[in-house]
Amino acid sequence: MSAKYIFVTGGVVSSLGKGLAAASIGCLLEARGLRVNMMKFDPYLNVDPGTMSPFQHGEVFVTDDGAETDLDLGHYERFTHAKLSRDNNLTTGRIYEQIITKERRGDYLGKTVQVIPHVTNEIKNAAKKVAATDNVDVVLVEIGGTVGDIESLPFLEAIRQMRQELGRDNTCFVHVTLVPWIAAAQELKTKPTQHSVKEMLSIGIQPDILLCRADRDVPQEMREKIAAFCNVEQAAVIIARDVPSIYEVPLNFAEQGVDELVMKYLRLDSKPADLSKWQDIVYRSYNPKDTVEIGIVGKYVEYEDSYKSLKESLVHGALAENLKLKVTWVEASGLEVEDYASQLSGFDGILVPGGFGKRGIEGMLNAIRYARENKVPYFGICLGMQTACIEYARNVAGLQNANSGEFDPATPYRIIYKLRELTGVEEMGGTMRLGAWECVMQPDSLAAKAYGTTKISERHRHRYEFNREFEKPLTDAGLRLTGASESGTYVEIVEIPDHPFFVGCQFHPEFKSKPLEPHPLFHAFVKASYANKKA
Repeated sequence: MSAKYIFVTGGVVSSLGKGLAAASIGCLLEARGLRVNMMKFDPYLNVDPGTMSPFQHGEVFVTDDGAETDLDLGHYERFTHAKLSRDNNLTTGRIYEQIITKERRGDYLGKTVQVIPHVTNEIKNAAKKVAATDNVDVVLVEIGGTVGDIESLPFLEAIRQMRQELGRDNTCFVHVTLVPWIAAAQELKTKPTQHSVKEMLSIGIQPDILLCRADRDVPQEMREKIAAFCNVEQAAVIIARDVPSIYEVPLNFAEQGVDELVMKYLRLDSKPADLSKWQDIVYRSYNPKDTVEIGIVGKYVEYEDSYKSLKESLVHGALAENLKLKVTWVEASGLEVEDYASQLSGFDGILVPGGFGKRGIEGMLNAIRYARENKVPYFGICLGMQTACIEYARNVAGLQNANSGEFDPATPYRIIYKLRELTGVEEMGGTMRLGAWECVMQPDSLAAKAYGTTKISERHRHRYEFNREFEKPLTDAGLRLTGASESGTYVEIVEIPDHPFFVGCQFHPEFKSKPLEPHPLFHAFVKASYANKKA
């Protein structure tokens, strides 16, 4: 049987949670025993999010094959078991790049290259390629942006054509829209939803299911009005209410029969959904035994989406211990003051995440020193590992002014330096160690105990490495290098042994954590942080 498609579109405004909605539907279908794959089309002209500002775009989610992708792919992986790659996230920029490459090569045999059929065909082929992997039953395709955006039009036209070619039984259109509460009038309004669906109809797409985002319950008569004006059946008007935990969304959808509707429209048969594990997670999130407070010292803390996977991984670790997570975002540059300790004194654990550039580095070093000297559990990720090595070199190994070549090329002690074999490739995005790399750990290390094994594979995204020339002075001073790449070239994990929990890793473990399968390092860090609180 060839795969069927669910297309998820959005209207009225962006940031309505299309990615979360698509991931939740995928989760429900998996709970029914179906195999799903997921993809996102992004209408912007960047080739990928790799060089985009985290303040504007949020985090860059990295797949095993090293693709720098949209943060919604993180939701897809957390909610389903879909194996994602660079084929699962395409931008307008990449599609045009492919088309222009073909045109220059002469593949179009001198024809005029146009949006229809050439761009739309490229979009359809990309969706079909994802559908062809691993005997997939259903592919969920999210179209970024909102209906009415000029850049979204080729994608909407492509999915309109797919409905024509594949028929109603093989395609389902889910439209996410807004039902706003107007405070001055003290009422909900359906008109934005009506206009959004009207816009879809004008380009030839009739939504099958409406996911109406609202901050409160929508009365039955209003649902009937939406169904009548938008030409969908009443049962297909789903209220996607704001919920305290995103892991409630699949349960909310299941309660309203979203999966039943999808099965009906796509003529699919399956067993009933088993959502007991998700119900357990939601129960634990509402009934924690205690709270654990983590301070995240980062560069982009004013925009939380910059650390989306990181925050969720901490939530997963807390849920595993039946704890409520309290995160405090600390701007790293704000710690570059004399009394920085006063800003850090209340935390059960301190985490320094990844990032690029010099801003805020001295503040991070102060946070790390505080955690090391006061025996507060510390977890450093990517840049957080590099700064931990610099702090140790300066304040324990006595290498004054030790630094990274990224922040001070003239430093006498270059503890961190640029990827050796790739120097000379200066194009932004071309100098990175990306994707899955294997790591071998020392059996008695804290990390190996957390993982329960000595060999792992984790995802990377960085262009600077630990400089092994300084291995001896640092290890002589007590730092342990407990994890390295198989060849031994790259240092992957550092630890301080006489500390309750002090671990730095060069990779990004947050990309592989799931609510039902918390990442071992995040779980161990939260556990140590809670033990610190109790102590």
